[in-house]
Amino acid sequence: MFKTKGLITTGSLMMLLALLTTCGLSAADPITDQIDAARRAYRDGEPRVAIQALQFAAAQIEEQLAEQRLALLPEPLSGWSAEPADSISGGLISLLTGTSLARGYRQDATGAQVRITITADSPLLAMMNMMMASPLLLQAEPTTKPYSFGAYRGIAQTDATGDTQLSLMLGTRILLQLEGSQGATREMLEAYLNAMDLKALEKALLG
Repeated sequence: MFKTKGLITTGSLMMLLALLTTCGLSAADPITDQIDAARRAYRDGEPRVAIQALQFAAAQIEEQLAEQRLALLPEPLSGWSAEPADSISGGLISLLTGTSLARGYRQDATGAQVRITITADSPLLAMMNMMMASPLLLQAEPTTKPYSFGAYRGIAQTDATGDTQLSLMLGTRILLQLEGSQGATREMLEAYLNAMDLKALEKALLG
């Protein structure tokens, strides 16, 4: 998260230290230990050691945030099983794709599958926002229709095999997609939508 090139200024290093020490972390854990180590190294005139300690602390904070965000993906509904949730956040990849969360679900009796994907702050969201601002663009594609869920706007797509995908914009920076396959119906997708706290999701990803 805090990668540097060349020399780092005293002011920049102090700003990093101040940022991480105001995160509200409890004492005596690996993160605060590394922040304390960075303070000591900086005080002792070892800025490179301080930077490495801060980078470790920042990576651990990113990991904690990812775990908190993954908890917002719903648990499998009754009669369903789920894969472990996946997350991509922080680092170079996130600069290109934004933050991404995903989890797959399977109905035990029928084999129907639902996959939920959440993407935040991706450069690719500009096109989706443009489509939401101009619903007439959707009418050019017969398999794509405007879709809304509560106050959220989006699109519904059905391919030649009957598989359905629901896409919702949460504000302008988060795209929520639910893909159904192997016989999954729109009602199944919406059951998972109803199981999600979309407001909490927005707050966690944008707060």
